[in-house]
Parts: sequence; structure tokens; C-alpha cells
Amino acid sequence: MMLKKIAHIVFLIAFATTAQNNTSYWQQHVDYTMNIDMNVKNFQYQGTQELVYTNNSPDTLNQVFYHLYFNAFQPGSEMDVRSINLPDPSPKIMDKISKLKPKEIGYIKVSSLSQNGKTVQHKTVGTVLEVMLNKPILPGEKATFSMQFEAQVPKQIRRSGRNNKEGVALSMTQWYPKMAEYDFEGWHADPYIAREFHGVWGNFDVTINIDKDYTVGGSGYLQNPNEIGHGYQTPGTKVKHKTDKLAWHFKAPNVHDFAWAADPEYIHDSVKVPDGPTLHFLYKNNEEIIDKWKDLQPKTVELMQYFSEKIGKYPYDQYSVIQGGDGGMEYAMCTLITGERNFGSLVGVTAHEMAHSWFQHILATNEAKHEWMDEGFTSYISTLAMNEVMKQNNPNSLKKMYIDYFQLAISGVEQPQTTHADRYAHNFAYGNSAYSKGAVFLSQLGYIIGEDNLAKTIRRYYDTWKFKHPTPNDFKRVAEKVSGIQLDWYLTDWTQTTNWIDYGIKEVAEKDNVTIVTIERIGLMPMPLDLYVEFKDGPVESFYAPLRMMRGEKENPIPSINRTVLVDWPWTNPTYVIEIPKPISEIKAIAIDITGTMADVNPSNNTYPN
Repeated sequence: MMLKKIAHIVFLIAFATTAQNNTSYWQQHVDYTMNIDMNVKNFQYQGTQELVYTNNSPDTLNQVFYHLYFNAFQPGSEMDVRSINLPDPSPKIMDKISKLKPKEIGYIKVSSLSQNGKTVQHKTVGTVLEVMLNKPILPGEKATFSMQFEAQVPKQIRRSGRNNKEGVALSMTQWYPKMAEYDFEGWHADPYIAREFHGVWGNFDVTINIDKDYTVGGSGYLQNPNEIGHGYQTPGTKVKHKTDKLAWHFKAPNVHDFAWAADPEYIHDSVKVPDGPTLHFLYKNNEEIIDKWKDLQPKTVELMQYFSEKIGKYPYDQYSVIQGGDGGMEYAMCTLITGERNFGSLVGVTAHEMAHSWFQHILATNEAKHEWMDEGFTSYISTLAMNEVMKQNNPNSLKKMYIDYFQLAISGVEQPQTTHADRYAHNFAYGNSAYSKGAVFLSQLGYIIGEDNLAKTIRRYYDTWKFKHPTPNDFKRVAEKVSGIQLDWYLTDWTQTTNWIDYGIKEVAEKDNVTIVTIERIGLMPMPLDLYVEFKDGPVESFYAPLRMMRGEKENPIPSINRTVLVDWPWTNPTYVIEIPKPISEIKAIAIDITGTMADVNPSNNTYPN
């Protein structure tokens, strides 16, 4: 017995040491079993939950926290107060929460909670349930939490809710008591202010008891399709409903969320992706949208194939596109989107939300702290996907992302991308930072390390970090390993400061039949430079000045153009001189970065002659 205790202590010390030295990765695990009974007349439901929590951390846990997201939809909540006091509140929220009546609010009330069969003390504080444990959860141990709760679905305002503007009855997202994430930084028990989410990886077993006329779609695989019907049954199977309610039994393996939607007027179609998942489409029986939703289906197949090729193969056997919510929002194995759109918008929102299946629901970043990693990476890849799938043939499809970033950079209200999502002073700054500046981060990385290396980085990032919680540094390290170029300077300046990029051609002179071009760094953020020279007799040549901090060089981005690699540019030097072995009289034009992928906020001084 003593030897076993000693061995156990040695293991714990070794485990804790490796964690402190940051040489190992760990993540917590949850297994949910939930059963709810929904009353579609008053939009209230009763629920039971058994949650098996595995502490894979090197730490002893004395408390746990749950998110109770529906509590945000009450007058005086933190989301309500925050929206009222923002200078540019989201038009989806504004002061709408403050005007909710008692039968319109949302709530989740925990009536009982036990740990391993013994009642534990708990306190609801806004959208967070604080739980003091009777017995600490040691490293490597499991604990079973059993809960009973009751809830009311709020009037549709933001993401979750009932009877949205398109008439969808139930958009059930963030609808259950959800265990907060605990990672190497500690607990992430953030109140729900209106931004997005961070969840624990695990398995969900969910039974939804609801009126038999309602069709349900969402996360997970339906376990009893031939009892349920509603388009899920095996072809040729006759389904008879003998009770007023049906028990929809779903299982969702290896996800960090579970969402669903239900409506008595849903049309349910399904399409199989070749060598891929089955796609489910659930949308209202509205003759004005049916044709567009039918046409959406082959485009969604193409999108699934595009993302699987460019990022990595979609790992689940199912994905659902569901009309619901208040715009578009990604969830595990599904998305909820508003459906009364023109066709281009319908495909576009589907492309964006489906791309989130990779950049958030497989590569599960903490959206409260690194929102630009999921929104920006998604915006980048979904824009490229739309360009191909919709045959837009736009050689500069990301141009709008750059324009939006430039507006942010010169606005005077930009904050670093390391700002917590809830702490942005302006919604405008949050949106352009997360979506546009995040997309430019990836696009510009292609300028720094080369487009081929960027493509390889994205695929290796997926292979390395799928089903985990990657951080910005994790992505940077993958890019460094792929390219052989050091990138800490890039991650630091772009995401942790509001420094911008501004280079200019300061002077063009001639000496002894040699053209001398002086390049000036005007902005605080340094970059490697590509200078292109067009000669009057026809050819174009490039001159490449790597940044010394890169400790490496990219391949020639335009192999058909002859390139001269120059000595490294130390970032401290405000100017850099390039000698072109021909007189000015033989030069037609000089330009910095003709590809437009370096985010120079003032390109007007990037050419000669101006």
C-alpha cells in the first residue's frame, strides 16, 4: 500500500512539473446526460442533468462554475446594462432586454444539485452558478454532478429565443446549465454579455420531449429515427405517433456544445456529400423561400468539400443548416441562420457559419479572449470559398476585409486584439477587429511566409490542434515550423498593439547610372518589403528586403518575375536603400507590394512616379 501511495505522489509531482514547464497539454472532459420536457404553450421546460466531470488538470479543484445563459435575458442583467451604456449598441439588442415582461424573459433556475450523491451548496449570480464542492476533485479524478432545473425560453433577441422574426418557434442555443471551462489559465466563468463562447470538450446524450407536431434539428445523431419520423426515418418506414409528445434522443460525441431548434412547419431535406457527411436542411414551409433553400443544398455540398480540402476533412457524419436564430451563428454540427434572404446572402451566411465548424467547433479557441482567431480565420476562408463556389472570379476577394481594417486603424477607437471581447468600448471596434483584422492577419501571413506555406500552415494547424483549445501562440508555432521563419514579432505587433503598417518611397535618385531608391518606414509596425520595378523595355523585376527578425526568407511569390534578395532590414532603421543597376531613364514605374496583401494604411506613397 505504501509503495502505491509513493508511486501516486511521484506521478502527481511529475505531472504538475511538466504542466508548469509548459511541455504538456491537457484539457478537461465532460459527459452530459440530459432529459428535458418542453411545454410549447408557455415555452417553459423542466430538465434533469447528470454531468460526469473529469479533472485532467494538475490542479485540485475546490469549486466549479456553470453558465446559465438564459438569465441574461432579464431587465437589469449585465447584458442589458452593457447594451444600454454602449455608444453604439448592437441593433439586435439595444434596450430590448429592459422591456421584457415576466412571461417574455429567459431564465434557468437550478432547483437541486449534488456531487457524487451529496447535496452541494450553490448560488446563482447573474448568468453564473457558483458551486462550492463538498469534496475537492483531485487531478485525474472524476466527479458526478446531478441536477434538476427549470427554465423559460426568452423572447427572441440574441441567438436564443422563441418566435423569431421569421416565425421559427424555438431556437434553443446555450439553453442548458453548461459547465465552465477550466484550463491552464484557470476558470473561464465569464458572465454572458452578448459575445460568444468557450466550452469543455465532451459527449452529449440529450433527450428532448416535445409536441409530436414539432420537427427538431441540431447537434448530434438522432438515435431513434424510425420512432420519430419527421424525415429522419429509414426510407419506406411508416411511422405512427401514439402519444402527444415524442422523445427525441440525440447523441453528440466529442463536441463542446449542443444546440437545437424546433418548429411545426419545418420542411426537412437531406443530401449526402460524396465521401462526406449527410447534410440536413430544416426551413419554414414558406413558398417565398423554398426554391432558394432547395438551390442552397448543392452549394452547401460544394462548401463542405472546399473546407474539407483546404483545412481538413470534416470529422462528423452530419451537418445541419437550420432556419432560426437572429442572423447566423455556429454550433456543434449545425448552424442556425435566418432564411428570408436573397440567394447570395443565403449561401454567404451558410459559408461563414459552416467554416466555423472548423474554426471554433473543431479548433476550439477561447472566443472571449481570442475572438479574432475564429471570426477572422472563418472570414478569410469563407470569403475564398464563396469566390470559388459562386464563381465570382474576383482576384482580390479579400479587398473588403482590408478596407474595413483600414477604417478601424484610422478610427481612433481601435483596441488591441488581446482585449477581452466584452471589454471593447465600441461594437464597431470589436466587429472590425475580430472579423476584418483577423482575416487580414491570415492573408498578410501569406505575404510574409508565402501562400504555399500559408496553405500548409492551415492544414497542419488543423491536424495538430483539432479537438483541442489552441491559442494564438499555438498557431504561430505551427506557422514557424512550416515556414522556417520566426514570427513572434508579427503576432506581437499585430494582435497585442494597435501599431499600423505604413511604408513609402521617400526618394528616387541616380548616381553613376544606378537608380537609388530610399524606402521609409513611417508606421510603427515593421514588415519585410517587396519592391517591384517595371522597366521601359518591358520586364518587371522584384527586390526583396527580408526583415532581420524573421531569420529567414519566403520563396519568390511571383516565380515568373526575376527577384533579387537583398540584405536583411533591421527594424530599428527608419530607412532602407535599394540600388537598381539601371538609370532612372530606363525605369517606367516602381511600386511597393503590387499584390496588395501587405496592409499598408497609406498606399498613396507606395509608387513612383506618384
